Formats: sequence, structure tokens, C-alpha cells
Amino acid sequence: MPTTFPRLLLKHAAERPAAPAMREKEYGIWQARSWADMALLVEQLACGLHEMGLQRGEHMVVIGSNRPQLYATLLAIQSLGAIPVPLYQDAVAAECVFPITNAEVRFAFAEDQEQVDKLLEIRDRCPQLSNIFYEDPRGLRHYAEPGLLALDALIESGKAFSAANPGFFKSALEQVGPDDVAGMFYTSGTTGNPKGVVHTHHSLLDRARAGAEFDRLTNKEEVLAYLPPAWIGQNIFSYAQWLCCGYVVNCPESASTVTIDLKEVGPTYYFAPPRIFEGLLTGVMIRMEDASRLKRAMFHSFMGVARRVGPALMDGKPVGFVDALLYKLGNVLVYGPLRNNLGFSRVRVAYTAGEAIGPDLFTFYRSIGINLKQLYGSTETAVFVCLQPDNQARADTVGVPIQGVQIRVADNGELLVKSAGLLKEYYKNPSATAEVLSADGWYHTSDAGFLDASGHLKIIDRVKDVGRLKGGAFDGAMFAPKYVENKLKFFPHIKEVVAYGDGRDKVCVMINIDFDAVGNWAERRNLPYAGYTDLAQKPEVYQLIKECVEKVNADLSADTLLAGSQISRFLVLHKELDADDGELTRTQKVRRGFIAEKYQPLVDALYGGKSEQFIETVVKFEDGRSGSVSATLKISDAKTFAPVKAAA
Repeated sequence: MPTTFPRLLLKHAAERPAAPAMREKEYGIWQARSWADMALLVEQLACGLHEMGLQRGEHMVVIGSNRPQLYATLLAIQSLGAIPVPLYQDAVAAECVFPITNAEVRFAFAEDQEQVDKLLEIRDRCPQLSNIFYEDPRGLRHYAEPGLLALDALIESGKAFSAANPGFFKSALEQVGPDDVAGMFYTSGTTGNPKGVVHTHHSLLDRARAGAEFDRLTNKEEVLAYLPPAWIGQNIFSYAQWLCCGYVVNCPESASTVTIDLKEVGPTYYFAPPRIFEGLLTGVMIRMEDASRLKRAMFHSFMGVARRVGPALMDGKPVGFVDALLYKLGNVLVYGPLRNNLGFSRVRVAYTAGEAIGPDLFTFYRSIGINLKQLYGSTETAVFVCLQPDNQARADTVGVPIQGVQIRVADNGELLVKSAGLLKEYYKNPSATAEVLSADGWYHTSDAGFLDASGHLKIIDRVKDVGRLKGGAFDGAMFAPKYVENKLKFFPHIKEVVAYGDGRDKVCVMINIDFDAVGNWAERRNLPYAGYTDLAQKPEVYQLIKECVEKVNADLSADTLLAGSQISRFLVLHKELDADDGELTRTQKVRRGFIAEKYQPLVDALYGGKSEQFIETVVKFEDGRSGSVSATLKISDAKTFAPVKAAA
């Protein structure tokens, strides 16, 4: 039945008032807030915001990490019929200007001094920003800016207003309907200004409920909320589904304690992008390389068993008696302790999305008893479009369409989606809305893909990014840059890749090494280095990366569609790609076009046949200062292979 976020909160508070709704870790101690506590806090905040002048239909910015008071603020805004606009807490001040001016924001919630300073810095460009409420008072004691108010003071004001107007909160809440706007999420703005994706209570909650029913989620789940609240995936997993199911959301103390907090919480329902699963596995392999010979031998022996029979057991398929016995022994000696060390000992369902995940990585987690699956969706679809059933998880697909979803493939290969979770519109951008939403309700995803014989969706790349080679040995061959990039990123030594080839005679790539993984590799070989730039240009590292590139080429040669996407030349960048430098979006997606312009001399050198190229790059530091990094980068050729012809 259609409902709203605040009504779901009051429902849980009425039915399970003393049950924990959220936990937060502060000063090393976990503290719980019950559903009744959350409902009372939301009422006080809503009354305080009303008294300050927040109007129905008005937007309010929310910037901060996952905290009970941030979630309560979101609910308070929605209770008044206003619209929360979460922004990324790691965004620089200038990135906040467009959303604030575009949405005509007067009120903002800022978690701490860092976020307050950011908003104060841009106030001259956002003169309508009149009120800033902060949660953490540390460092703000002597601030005397107009409109700056502690959240505690807002709560006290709300208490007094509520006491004088006892029926106000419920009256305001009753005026909010399922079709009212519940939130606006700004896209990453890969090619221009970000777009405000407008979602209603119904669109968000419908998809949250469909996802919960698919995986049989209950109020017994434990979730760790550690990803940015501005990302709609975090909003769905830890906010919409939290209110749909009534489970417990746990907030880590800080970004640096997430790994520790993960082990302490032991979530049953977990989401992470592939790079986090890659990082966890890289950490495991680094530790194993440093372990004793006996431990290494035992680990590799039992992992061989796990890779052979683990996925079959996870899918409920029968295995031989001996293999089953060996797996049980491995579970006691290796897999169980490993799951516990990773914090996954209680995980019932784990998801990854956003980027393709390598088959080896995918198999590793499933082989040790972690039910890792993939999903497909976007900000515009309220995340859930396709999910993988428990016994049908595959590395090369993103699942089947779930309840309420229709998928159609256009003549150009683009995926079209119809569901109750589609965006209402792009805010103040009717032309962009018309481009993606057809009159008959189909959303144009811009993704190229197809449904295979078993009904599972396969994603190839972005439609606009799929191109053709022109000239050379693979003239006319299809080129899918994301596909190539992901294949390279499956190697633990490679962190980021940028591939070029459309309209050119060959494919060339720029690579970021994984500093931790390659650094450990170098140390075990007594290879000295002075930092990232020095390590990246070592001949030994180039040979390591070359082997990875040529393995990918050998694999691509067997692909009838993409054999022409083999990599001819590559270089290793002198710095890590960074969102602060504009090279990645805040969701860590590569801005391929921007990088091509920024590193034009490197692109020219790759295609011009040069063996090296000098480059100097301006970088931004965390404290706002700028500097430069320069290096003469080596450029290496890679072996390509003749396409393997399919058997007749």
C-alpha cells in the first residue's frame, strides 16, 4: 500500500517503540536509539524547522556522514512536505554552488566544522542560503555568522513549539502524500552541470519494498551505513529499506574505523562497490604473502577446494562426498576465520553494483560462503531494476528484472526500463527529462545490453561510449571502453584504467596501479621506491602491468564481438586519478572525456608512436592548496593476438 517515509517511522514507533532503530559509534562505544526515540527526535526537528520558516515544497540541503541526527533531519524535512537534497560530504565548496542555487536552497544541515566552512565559503555566490544548522559543535564555538545555529538549539526550539502546538506534527505529516516529492539526488555531472533527479515517496519506497521482498529481508537484519548518504544506493539500502523493513542501521565512528566496525557489527545485509571487495581481497592476499610457509600452503590448498566446489554449494548443487568433507574442514580452518576477519561471518545477502566485478573476485567470495550477488539500476530508477536470485548469481550478468520492472532493448541496443521507481523529472530541466522519459513511460538508460536465454541481463557499455576502430589491423571492429577498462581492473595490481580507441586505428590505455598491492609486491622483491610516481615508472612494474595487459588481449581475442578491442599501447600514470582534480566523479566513475583533454600530450604520445612523454599536472591537496606533479612517463607496446574463430 502506498505510504510515506514519516508514516513508516511512526508505524514502527507505535508497533516496536523500544526496539533499536539505529546505532552509532562514538568514542569507541556503540549507542542505540529506539524507534520511539527517533520518532520524538524527528517531531522536535520538524517543529524547529517549521518555526524557522521551512516551507512545504522547499528544498533543504543535507551534508554529512551517516548519523542518526542526519537521518532524523531527512525525516523531519519530509514530514513538513519539504524536500531533502543530500550532497556529498567530500565535495569541494565550488561543487555545492550549482545544486544550492539551482534548487534555491535557504536551509542547510551541515554535520561539522568542515561542512560549515564549505557552506560559508560559497555564501557570497549563494546569497539565498540564510540558515545553516550544524550537529557537531567542535571548532564552531566562536563562529558568529548570521543564521548559524546548533542542531541542539533547533531541537530545543522544536520542543517548545511542539509543547505549545501538540497537534501540529501529525497534522503536517498527514498532508504529505505518496506522490509528493521525497528527495532530489544530483547526478555526478560527468559531461556538464549535474541534474537534479526528482523522486517521490512512492517511487523510492516501491523499489525499496520490491528489493526487500526479493531477498526476504526482515526487521532482524543488521546493516552498516558507511557510504555517502548523497548516493541513492546508500539512501535505498540504509534509509528507504530501513523504514520498509524496520531493521537496525549501524553508523560507523569514522571512515577510518569502518573495517573495525564491520567486524563488530557483523551485518547480515551488506552492499559495497567492487573496489571495496577488491580492496578487502587485496588486503587478504598481502597478509597471506607475509604469512609463514605452512599457513600459505594450507590457505592455497583449501582455496583450491573452495574454488572447485564452493560456488556449487552456494547454488545448492550436489558435490562429491570427499569434496564436501574437504570443504567442511576448510570452513573450520580457513573460510570461517577468513569470513570473520572480513566482518562477513553473519552476511546472508551481499550486493555489489556500479562497475563490473571480475569473475575471479566474484568466485572468491562465493567460494568461501559469502552470498555475493550483483544488481543493476541507477539514480533515475531508484536503484532496483535487476537482482540476482540466490542460486543464479553469475559474474557476467546483473540479474533478472524484479517485480514491477519491464525491460526492452531498442534497435540501437539501448536498454529501456519501465517501473514504478522511475524519476518524476529532472528538476528545472524539461528538455533533459524528455530525452530520457518517453511519452509512454519508458526510461532510456543509455546502457547497451541484452537479456540472455536464461532471462539474465548483460551490460556491454554505455551506448554513447560504444564505438568503432578506424584503420589498422582491426578496422571497423567494435570498441567498448568500459568493457576493456573493467577487464584490466580485475587484476589486483591495477586500480583505474582509461581506454581510448573510438575512431582511431588502435586501442591505447592509461593505467593507475594499486599502490598498496604493487607496493607490497615490490617490497617482497626488495625493490626500493620513493612514492607512487617513482614506483609507477619502475621497469619491473611496467613488465608486471604488461603481463596483465597481454592476458586481457589473449582473453579478448576469443571474443567474437570485441576481439578488435585488444590493447596495442599503454602507459602508467604518474599520479592517482582523483575526484578533487576532476578526473573522477564523486561516485568514483572515470571522466574519460575530461581526462583526454587534461592529458592530451599523453594521448598524442600514445598514438604518435613515442616511447616516452614528459607531463606536468596541477593537483589539489585536501587543505585546498594546489601543487604540481611531473614525470617523464614510459610508453610500452603490448602483444596482440589474432582473433580466435568460432567453431563452425
